[in-house]
Amino acid sequence: MSINLEQKVRIQEVVKDILLSRLNTFPIDSISMRNAPFHTAFLEAFRDKLEAVKIEPTYLVVLASWMHGLNTSLGSGFENIAHILSGGFKRKFTQHFTLKVTEKQSATIQSIITGLKAGSRLPNVKLEDEEIAMLINDSNNMVSGLGFTADNYYETDTAIECIEMKSVRPNSGEGRGEKEKILFAKAALKKNHTDKAVKFYVGFPFDPTSDTPTGYNKERFMNYLIEFKKFFAPEEILIASELWDHLSGQNNTMEQLLDIVSETVKHFRDSH
Repeated sequence: MSINLEQKVRIQEVVKDILLSRLNTFPIDSISMRNAPFHTAFLEAFRDKLEAVKIEPTYLVVLASWMHGLNTSLGSGFENIAHILSGGFKRKFTQHFTLKVTEKQSATIQSIITGLKAGSRLPNVKLEDEEIAMLINDSNNMVSGLGFTADNYYETDTAIECIEMKSVRPNSGEGRGEKEKILFAKAALKKNHTDKAVKFYVGFPFDPTSDTPTGYNKERFMNYLIEFKKFFAPEEILIASELWDHLSGQNNTMEQLLDIVSETVKHFRDSH
């Protein structure tokens, strides 16, 4: 099976929106550069290397800023495409909508995180879920959990699935915070939906360590992520073609997405 026509048209619109948002801001030269004296001063140390690839230090600063904006746009685009493929949507459980967990669930989560951090226990989704689920009936002492946002929230009569999309490499130490947030999210959702299976994934749209556009090596990628392997089991992470196939329920979804992007970009260039 393949991405249907309606989905293709909607994905094309996402791609065009990204292109249009970045078109007028592309740096033609360094004239529009905002003041960045420290960047410029440090880049002088690499002038010979930059000259070898014919990039002026000042222009590199401008281009890097533009790329940061593109990364932000792509992050939102990945979320929108995930919604199109899966039928899910973005849902926030923050501020006034932060869910509650039992006091014992909160204590258990802290114990799990402490054990993972110390290396006295290994990530084990099945065991962690069982430990949290054992305590959902204790409603005498309720406490606020951690606020969280599901970039792709999908609910059926029997299950709830959340995916947090990551379009850039997480910073050092982010693994602990992400895992704690996910455990609180699963505990709260399970508390409110005792009859449903609850799953929470971290999704990466592509594998930057792969030699091919759609390929991935999860073991290598998790080693590339600083401290993620200490807190996450492989089955908690969806990456590259694995992620996109999961969202669509079909095979070769990432290949189709790249074809749609390439086709849309070609039409965009021809018309601009």
